Amino acid sequence: MPALLGFELRVAMRFLREGRMQTVLIMVGVAMGVAVITYISALISGLQANTLSKTLGAQAHITLRSPDDVVMPAAERVLGVQTLTEAQPRAQRLRSVANWQALLPELEKRPGVAAVSPMVAGGGLALRGEATQSISLMGVDLDRYDRIVGLRGKVVSGVARLGPGEAIVGRDLAADLGVRVGDRFMVQTALVSDAVRVTALVDLGVKELNRRTVIVPLRAAQSFLDLPGGATTIDLAVRDVWAAQALADDLRRQLPYQVESWQESNAQLVSALNAQSVSTSLIRGVVLVVVVLGIASVLVVSVVQKSREIGILRAMGATQGQVLRVFLLQGAVLGSVGSALGIVLAVVLIWLFTTFVRGSDGLALFDITLQPALAVQIALIATVCGVLAAVAPARRAAAMDPAQAIRI
Repeated sequence: MPALLGFELRVAMRFLREGRMQTVLIMVGVAMGVAVITYISALISGLQANTLSKTLGAQAHITLRSPDDVVMPAAERVLGVQTLTEAQPRAQRLRSVANWQALLPELEKRPGVAAVSPMVAGGGLALRGEATQSISLMGVDLDRYDRIVGLRGKVVSGVARLGPGEAIVGRDLAADLGVRVGDRFMVQTALVSDAVRVTALVDLGVKELNRRTVIVPLRAAQSFLDLPGGATTIDLAVRDVWAAQALADDLRRQLPYQVESWQESNAQLVSALNAQSVSTSLIRGVVLVVVVLGIASVLVVSVVQKSREIGILRAMGATQGQVLRVFLLQGAVLGSVGSALGIVLAVVLIWLFTTFVRGSDGLALFDITLQPALAVQIALIATVCGVLAAVAPARRAAAMDPAQAIRI
């Protein structure tokens, strides 16, 4: 290919060198445009990944629970007959997922499912001395639950362990109760009151969760909440978080349970993420249009300035196709070199952000990494846009009459 385009490439590079100022300015423009696109794309990706990590760090991707208790609808009013036309909703109670032990292996076999964990969850009180705090009591199999939310990675003190009479506590709740690792406090529910010993303090990423969470062994929670052998929910983690909704819809059609995905429980967050993605796409589109127009305007001017040279080339035997390729190659060179410079500039901007932009705690707000695939994709798109921007000027140059071009 280089041999076939040797003549065209030499002429294209000579034209670019002769118009150095124009060439430098448009390359800088392309580089700035590519840098903006790349930096914003990496920034939004990092922000979304950080938001998802914090949101899903303490919850399952999909949750299964028993259907709500419902009351049969009241009879319709019949003229002349006295009937009850209103029915009061039934108070909901803790209920176990039917046949949950047999359900676990079936769920684990499903494509895309990374982990399955049963849970017994309910309300209670934590008591120590004069301190009384309302808590969310969660009974789990620690190894299974760790694969759902990575609980061991959230430990800030102690060692995550759940033996009989032991508990893992949110860090803010521990501060409210005045307990540390190794201390004991009372857990009280409607039927049971018993002491538990703290083995670890965890930071779940949400202050309210840190202030309410007490995690105990599954059997202990069953006893506290009077649900022997039961599980109130089945938590699932999937390999692709964005596939959770599709899997939840399938499970809802196939199983007689309430099924909720993280997208449904965080609808506003999903809307915000979608809005960010749309905004990023619009910005990328606008910047690409500016890049295309910049390259096209420079090449249009180049065609006018190089009319005599184009006419001489045609008179010496250059074909229309060769002249066409000369300007297409100019567009490709401007797009590719500008893209490479833009990627380098974007890397510098990302480094500046991660190095100097800090939160109130002195740490980086969130990680931003430029994926090589994203950089290559943006560079290729910009290069293609450079070629497309050169099409109209190239066609105009190729269509010139040699005699008229030389007289200009």
